[in-house]
Amino acid sequence: MSFRYHLAALFITVAAQFVHAADLQIAVEGVASADGRVMVALFDSAETFRRKPVRALVAPAVAGTVRIDVKDLAPGDYAFVVYHDANANNQLDMNPVGMPVEDFAFSNNAMGQGGAPGFDAARFTLPAAGLATAVNLR
Repeated sequence: MSFRYHLAALFITVAAQFVHAADLQIAVEGVASADGRVMVALFDSAETFRRKPVRALVAPAVAGTVRIDVKDLAPGDYAFVVYHDANANNQLDMNPVGMPVEDFAFSNNAMGQGGAPGFDAARFTLPAAGLATAVNLR
């Protein structure tokens, strides 16, 4: 087979991957200050939820609303966790009884019963056309 054939096959394979890629736009509302940064972890299954994100993103904090764009995702089901890392120590700080002391949210503004919500409560479907969503920090 010729070099041109292999090159064309490679191009078609790579292009096909991006034809089905979708973009996710997240508006994180209620950021209290410009201190630190806003952290987002995106998950694609209940098995990995809150343990192994498919993407982790960071944006500088801005008082009010921070917009985060996630590019080139496969369409499907996802959930995310976001928090305002106001002291920029790369972790969601907790008080002595394990309650967060930094503002956080889950996709769909999901809330758990006495703890974090499960994947199903936070799950949303990302269509091939992309999605814009918003959450409110609490």
